[in-house]
Amino acid sequence: MERNALLVGGAVAVVVVAAVTAVLVPGVLADPTDEGPIRPGPVDVTDVSIAAGPATGETVTLEIQSRIDHRGNPTQNVSVLVRAIDAESGLLATTQRVPVGNVTRDGETTATTNLTVPREGGYDIEVVLYRDAERVDQARRSVRGVSAIKPPYLQSTTSFTETEALPPVSFSIEDAGENRTTLDLTASLTNTGDEPADDLSVTFVLRQAESNIVASRTTVDAGTIRAGRTESVDAAATVPDGYNYYIDAVLQRDGVVIDTARGAANLNPTRTISVNETTEDVELRVEDFEDDGGSVGADEEPERTRTESAAPGFGVVVALVALLATAFVARRWRQ
Repeated sequence: MERNALLVGGAVAVVVVAAVTAVLVPGVLADPTDEGPIRPGPVDVTDVSIAAGPATGETVTLEIQSRIDHRGNPTQNVSVLVRAIDAESGLLATTQRVPVGNVTRDGETTATTNLTVPREGGYDIEVVLYRDAERVDQARRSVRGVSAIKPPYLQSTTSFTETEALPPVSFSIEDAGENRTTLDLTASLTNTGDEPADDLSVTFVLRQAESNIVASRTTVDAGTIRAGRTESVDAAATVPDGYNYYIDAVLQRDGVVIDTARGAANLNPTRTISVNETTEDVELRVEDFEDDGGSVGADEEPERTRTESAAPGFGVVVALVALLATAFVARRWRQ
């Protein structure tokens, strides 16, 4: 009996001590619902998009949007590291880290990064997702032809036409003189924009095909070209007869070249050229291209120049050597 009473008394004492301890020392007993530290929810890079931003003559800004998906418990201290790697050399061009912060809601979050790179070649864009200092995901995208992104001063809705029926540059014979021919030059321009284009000019440069000598250069105002219209710009040029010429047309706006085109004028009936090829060397009279238009006198031999070169002759040297050899042989014969 005493034994049972002792056991009951001991059990009661344990319960009393535990209750007092729980009151005096909060948290000494584990909460059965406590699962320990909360595990952060997963985050992933679901998509990367690249857009062209502002451009200059040397650089372009790439606007990179990284879409981050989050599920479950809140995730603390999320950040994105974006790197641009030169596609040809493999060298790192630039890098930038963007903090996303704490992500609490389920769904997608967008992180935007602007990287300024040289306006040339192509780049591989690498996006690395971090949670605290731990890399949790990454994605990679590529962009090519960055040089095609033009700065504002090079952007234009007007350019030379590119159809066989309406060539960008053409010509006709306006006047054929004894030694000179006057050409009527025409350039066709098309405005593909929604607004009229003005402050445009076209420069025609005629170059002799084989020598590349500039025979004529003239600039004319292109006027105003309405939206969606094709207009012609005319000019006249006088060049020496009997030669073939490349006709280079340069479209400018406020002194900036925005487009170029080339045509060919065959004034030599025995040889022809096209825009993409030339023929063999031809004889060239330099005086035909003098600015003063002077000609060589009747008793003077006209200067002639060829685009080919010849090795120097050795006639005098050979004759002298032969004479000495003959004298030497004759002397030996007499002996």
